[in-house]
Amino acid sequence: MTDANLDPIALVEPLHNTSGVLLRGCGSATPTRSISNDELGKRVDTNDAWIRSRTGIAARRVVGADESLGELSGLAAERALEMAGWKADSLDLIVLATSTPDDLFGSAPRLQARLGAVNAVAFDLTAACSGFLFGLVTAAQYIRSGAMRRILVVGADQLSRWVDWDDRRSCVLFGDAAGALVIEASTDGTDDLEGFLLRSDGSRGAVLQLPQVTERCELIGDASHQQGGFEPIQMNGQEVYKFAVREVPAILASLLNSTGTSPESIDWLLLHQANQRILDAVAERFKIPNEQVLSNLAFYGNTSAATIPLMLDEAVRDGRIQPGHRIASSGFGAGLSWGAALLRWSGPA
Repeated sequence: MTDANLDPIALVEPLHNTSGVLLRGCGSATPTRSISNDELGKRVDTNDAWIRSRTGIAARRVVGADESLGELSGLAAERALEMAGWKADSLDLIVLATSTPDDLFGSAPRLQARLGAVNAVAFDLTAACSGFLFGLVTAAQYIRSGAMRRILVVGADQLSRWVDWDDRRSCVLFGDAAGALVIEASTDGTDDLEGFLLRSDGSRGAVLQLPQVTERCELIGDASHQQGGFEPIQMNGQEVYKFAVREVPAILASLLNSTGTSPESIDWLLLHQANQRILDAVAERFKIPNEQVLSNLAFYGNTSAATIPLMLDEAVRDGRIQPGHRIASSGFGAGLSWGAALLRWSGPA
């Protein structure tokens, strides 16, 4: 048989002895400095009432001169490992979901070195505000295939680097933070990742982007080179809002349907923390009571890939999320990208 006659689909062997995924520990870290709406109003023409009524945000954290995204990622990871009772050298993989790395070549290896995770391979994953959910689903496949046993997933962003702080339409929205989750293979068939769906639509990507600088500089003769760097965040707020309130309920409905899950069986709704009106609209669509909708948006703003693990860690540590609780989660943002996952919290063994 020649190569031309081979069916590539038929060559893919089905996986056997696949493992389930257990959520074992979480952690988070935020910058020290909190900037309130009233403080921000001293720089741009805005005020607390205007921001709260449109977003639900009251304050945001911004990385200071003696802090860094790497430091926040490390602290969040250490706290997740501590909760699980794991040593860093037991990790097989580190996935760092970020769109704002300290090093454009990748920050995950530096995180690996900081933790002393000498047995782990580490790489960055970029999917903006969907990053943590995409990273978690990616990591789960390594476990399910049997290739790896313990994995650290970190969602961290420092969007304060790329915000135009004189644009009141966008600067009020964003903050800096890091959140982490450690997962491991189950030995009894239990699976805390009950289902997921992921989507992308690059045709709509221009409504929320952080584009590269297009300036070119003379190189030699008639040759030129492009100047490195990026423009500030560019966003069409109305289009992003319409995208979120349409696509998030739709993908959650598809996930619940495909897993045979009723909205009444969900203990918590954990969405990307972008706008309180989006959270309220999704909860209303599925008739989920407000007290079951997790939100800390008021205190941190939109921290991109960090929002879901940051909120998860807060709710686990204050006792709201208990072992066995079912969580419907969705991340959405630039790309455009969005996804949903149905999770259970096992907690430390």
